[in-house]
Amino acid sequence: MKRFLPLLMVFATTNAVAQPADTSAAQHQLFQLEDVFQLEYASQPAVHPDGSYTVFVRNYMDIMSDRRLGNLWRVDHQGEMRPLTGGVANDHSPTWSPDGSVLAFVSNRTGSNQIHLYWTDTRDHAPMTRLTGSPSQLTWSPDGQWLAFTMFTPQQKSAPVKLPGKPKGANWAEPAIYIDKDNYRFDGAGYAADGYTQIYVVPAAGGTPRQLTHDEFNHGGQLTWTGDSKHIIFSANRRDDAFHQPNNSELYQVSVTDGAIVQLTDRNGPDRSPQVSPDGKKLAWLGYDDGYMSYQLTHLYVMELDGKSSPKLLTADLDYAVANVKWSADSKGVYYSFDREGKGVIAYQTLTGERRELTDAMGGLSYTRPYSGGTYDVSKHGDLVYTLAHPYRPADLMLQAGTATRQLTQLNEDALAHKTLGRVEEIWYDSQHGDYKIQGWIAYPPNFDPQQKYPLILEIHGGPHTAYAGSFAAEIQLMAANGYVVLYTNPRGSTSYGEKFAQEIHHNYPSKDYTDLMDGVDAVIAKGFIDEQRLYVTGGSGGGVLTAWTVSHTDRFAAAVVAKPVINWYSFVLTADSYNYFSKYWFPGKPWEHQEHYMKYSPISYVGQVKTPTMLLTGDADYRTPISETEQYYQALKLAGVKTAMVRVPDAPHGIANRPSNLMAKVAYILHWFNEHAEQK
Repeated sequence: MKRFLPLLMVFATTNAVAQPADTSAAQHQLFQLEDVFQLEYASQPAVHPDGSYTVFVRNYMDIMSDRRLGNLWRVDHQGEMRPLTGGVANDHSPTWSPDGSVLAFVSNRTGSNQIHLYWTDTRDHAPMTRLTGSPSQLTWSPDGQWLAFTMFTPQQKSAPVKLPGKPKGANWAEPAIYIDKDNYRFDGAGYAADGYTQIYVVPAAGGTPRQLTHDEFNHGGQLTWTGDSKHIIFSANRRDDAFHQPNNSELYQVSVTDGAIVQLTDRNGPDRSPQVSPDGKKLAWLGYDDGYMSYQLTHLYVMELDGKSSPKLLTADLDYAVANVKWSADSKGVYYSFDREGKGVIAYQTLTGERRELTDAMGGLSYTRPYSGGTYDVSKHGDLVYTLAHPYRPADLMLQAGTATRQLTQLNEDALAHKTLGRVEEIWYDSQHGDYKIQGWIAYPPNFDPQQKYPLILEIHGGPHTAYAGSFAAEIQLMAANGYVVLYTNPRGSTSYGEKFAQEIHHNYPSKDYTDLMDGVDAVIAKGFIDEQRLYVTGGSGGGVLTAWTVSHTDRFAAAVVAKPVINWYSFVLTADSYNYFSKYWFPGKPWEHQEHYMKYSPISYVGQVKTPTMLLTGDADYRTPISETEQYYQALKLAGVKTAMVRVPDAPHGIANRPSNLMAKVAYILHWFNEHAEQK
């Protein structure tokens, strides 16, 4: 209990600051911290093979366990819903058998993650495995006889040292831990156990899972079966020097009979997400030729599985990264998605090159901050079911049949319909440097009056190669509900604006993206309703980098909150989980070979210029931007005489908001810091 005391205290103190002491009905109509636990959203739609209904995960926030959980629901194409599973459990990854009689999914409802089956005729469901690890990537064989999946498989290794002389019953310290793995810890997973991710198959009728791959490589990612149900195609980096080529995976196929592995692709760059066509003759997948850039477009390829023709690039003319590939039922074309200017597009393309965009409304899965990204499924008739991006609701499901559309779910009307949310407006503004228009959004306080003056929060996205969208975001709405105008934009380096736009910050970050952000602030101030004495800035991860960079390059902001930042690129590369990737793709070489370059773009180099009161906020278990980065900046700011504070979120990884109470704490601390410095500039 003691370790959580600082977090609990903030709700007693910060709510009094962030929320006016007003218990009126009008106050309760605003979106408040505790409302986070009322949010739901739809994800992972799986259309039944006959096309008549869709099973999806109905995600909810469990207030007792402080976790996001989910049950499986079905919705027909008239919008009638019913539950398939219930209770306090995390059910996910629904996958239909080829004939639609059985649904496989993963659930922890028996105490550990196991594969479960749901039978449509009896509406019963039950676990079919007793695995010692967590299965993922469930995939049915075309004949319906097998399920393939991946699972981390421990590989026991004895410690090289064993201490002598321990008396029986003696209470010695825990033994020292010996680590010699290349990548030894991962954000969200902690220190890596000895072992590898391997591929398994299990009979659909139940039985003993059988391990197909055994080599000392990770065989993760999407699986797909060949049409004869005799082989499984997967992606892996099976090179002996995989550590030094972290982006160089290939496609392989493994025989279900004897485990023999055959390599299908060979090039410098990633090949992943394979999908065999329904007729079993063709293979689609994603990848690109590696140019060692910090951002590179993912393209779509197709080839004949008989090996008689070369791979064909289908998206050479598309300046956006492709994802979520699915074959049409007749094997004559593929569906895929991409983000363009913050919108999720689903397209269909024939193998001869004709492309049709079907919708640009997909998104909504990132309910905490307004990131782009969504998912969809498609029926054999070509009907789409996708997650809907909406500025005032987390993801619902939308059906598109031909040119007709129908919203299938309204999961948050009970929680949000009676709330007065901040209005969200899309804006475009000019960049001072370069011939670009920059996209952004303004969230206005509820009951906004343009004749008044409001404080402004600039909220900066992470990545840096990600993008914000016009989607619901709990953090943004909470800030707006507390009387702030909130600006969030997609500066240079953001995705969904083409490869050149994203690569503007290659080996040059932060730099031009900072000027784009300041141009956005100026554009909002020009509208006439911003109090320039009450400007605030915050951001997480890459946004934390830019926030720290901002306060060292201007003193226009009254206060700043730097969340889970990188402060020193030199130390970051040598402590982050994916250090072999960052040093190879984000920088011209290793830190000691390019010390001047690393330090030129490190906020720590400019700490002597900071005058802005700056709070830092990071999870204790963050291995992506380790908390040592935060500690460096905290101590540097103290030495520089800058008012600062540090918030450490116990046990939280890089995704601080994975637990609802941590999302609440994050926003509460940000509002506390800004409110505290409202009159001090």
